[in-house]
Amino acid sequence: MAEKLRHPSTPHSSRARREGRSEQELVVEAVRDAQNRAGRRVDDVMAELMESDAEILHHLR
Repeated sequence: MAEKLRHPSTPHSSRARREGRSEQELVVEAVRDAQNRAGRRVDDVMAELMESDAEILHHLR
């Protein structure tokens, strides 16, 4: 069984009370947002690499 992580008075505590949501919901949302931001950066880097690879291949022909 998974254990619930508890952090005393996290920054999400007061926001959770204000919004009537659980801290866990806010933390999960924050993690997903961070993953999405990181994912976009990875996609940008991959696009740049593919672009530079295409340029290099063009010059080699």
